[in-house]
Parts: sequence; C-alpha cells; structure tokens
Amino acid sequence: MLAHIVTLASAPMVRYQTGMMQKWTKPPGAPISIAFLLFGKFSNLCLANCLEPLRAANAVSRADLFHWRIVTMAGDPVHSSSGMQVVPHDALGQLGACDYLFVLASYDHTRHDTPLVRKALRTAASRAKCVVGMDTGPWLMASAGLLNGRRATLHWDLQDAFAERFLEVEAERARVVRDGPMITCAGAMSALDLMMELIAHHAGMAARLDVEDQFMHGSDTSASPPQTDALVQGALAQMRAHVERPLPLAAIARRLNCQPRTLDRHFRRALGAPPGTVYRHIRLSEARKLLDSTVLAVGEIAVRCGYDSPAAMARAVRLRYGAAPSQLRAGMRKAH
Repeated sequence: MLAHIVTLASAPMVRYQTGMMQKWTKPPGAPISIAFLLFGKFSNLCLANCLEPLRAANAVSRADLFHWRIVTMAGDPVHSSSGMQVVPHDALGQLGACDYLFVLASYDHTRHDTPLVRKALRTAASRAKCVVGMDTGPWLMASAGLLNGRRATLHWDLQDAFAERFLEVEAERARVVRDGPMITCAGAMSALDLMMELIAHHAGMAARLDVEDQFMHGSDTSASPPQTDALVQGALAQMRAHVERPLPLAAIARRLNCQPRTLDRHFRRALGAPPGTVYRHIRLSEARKLLDSTVLAVGEIAVRCGYDSPAAMARAVRLRYGAAPSQLRAGMRKAH
C-alpha cells in the first residue's frame, strides 16, 4: 500500500517522508484493483482526474497495471453534478475484495448520509485494503465511523462543519491526508496529486514521469510535480525543453547554480535514478510517442530526440522496449 505519506497544509501535494528514496522502476505485478463508488451529483472533474492518470499509466507501460470498476449503491445509473450519466459495472453489494475503494461524493452529501449507506460503507471497507474519500466522500466515511480517531480532510468549504459534526475525527486543512488504511482528499486537483503518487508507488517514478508527460505542454512541469525538490523540478524542465539538442549534465547544473554532484544526489533521492538515466528516459519516451502517433521517418525521429543516427536510437529503443522502432510502429498499427 501507499506507505508513509505525510501532508502539510502549506504544501501543494501529497508526498513521502523527507529523505525517503524513491524507486525509479518497479517490475509489474498483479493489477491493482480499484473500485469507484459514485453518489449522485458527484464531480466529473474529480472522477476524470482519477481515471485518466490510471488509463495513461496502463497505456505508457503497455501493461494492465490498474483495473478499475464503477459501482453505485444499487447498481443504477448515476448523474454527475453537470448531468452526465454514468452506468456502473455493479452494485456496491456485489463488489468483492479490492485494493482501493474510492468514495466519491460532491453535492447533496447530507442526503446520501443514511443508515443504509453507513452500513454498506462499513461492509465494503472491510473488503478493501485502503478506502479513499474524495471531495465530500470523507463526510460519508466519517459518518460510517471509518475515520474515528484518525486525521482527515475533505472539500475545504465543509471543513468547519465537518470539524463540528465529527468530534472523533481530527480535521486538517490539507489536500491529501493518509492515516492508516484511510486516505482523504480535498477535491479534484488534489485527486490528481494522489493518483500520481499511487502510480509512482505501484509502478515507479519512471512511469509517473511518463504519465505526467501526457498532461503537459512544452516544458511546463505540470500542476502535479513528481516531488517538491525545486532543483529536480528545474532540471526536469531543462531536459524536457532540450530533447532535440540534449544539454550536458554539467550545463544543466550550471544553469541551476549547483554542482553536478549535487544534482546527482538530488535526483537519486527524489526519483531513484541519476540525472543521466532520467534524461535518456525522457528522450526515449518522446521517441516512442512519435513512433506511435506520427508518420515521421525513423531518421527524423532520431534527430528530434537528440540521437546522432537512426542506428543509435534503434539500439536505445531495443534496450528499453525490446523491439526495433519499426516493430514498435507496426505493433501500434495492428493494435488500431
């Protein structure tokens, strides 16, 4: 499970304990099973910020890292706050064991807070390794007694009412809070932070960087950086801005007013890999994206990704993906 997450009210994201070494890559295991329990008038944005990173993680890894299902209390379709109808896979009562149960409620949370819902949540929580409350979902979790004696957050508009209603819960004005097997999340943007952490925890920081790249433009470092280390963030921005003409690592360090040794130390602590490994990963990820989504010649892609020749890029691609560029492109065409 997602271990040792801490949160600071002033911090923009959820993060691991300071000084904890991250894993750059992790071998795929059994798919992580996730159930999303939706209540009427849930937030579209909150759900999308959960599902899209998971979809992207499966896509960039070419593996089923995450499996998810949508459930509702009775198995009936449910409408979001904007009127979008979602047809669930199952009723909550039909849900078996899962790794994560996400409880997503937004508006009308007091109407959903019934004895039936409280009992159903307690039963479902006993079959989940971790329960995650999104937006006003923590209110329902607290009402069911799942947060007694724990720290929690929820949508900040309800912070005061939540603290007054649930005296057994230590309310925190934070974006994401974990206490034991319970995670609570303040809203849609916090949901994106949390999903990036889940991807990093289960698939490694390399997968997280690839997923972030799906939601970025240019050299923007995204709304959810992989960590709070400003030096690493700055170096990643330089690497992404200089894919076609890679900068020497010493030049990147100079631009950031630090020594190469310092940059290496920060990368190993924050991402679990030295900066050279991360830079090659970014360039190869761009090459794979161009192979998948364009008809550019392999030689042109090699130039755009900073390789001296198509043969040099082909060797690097084989080492990472186990196939030649032409084979990868042919495989993608067959998949479509």
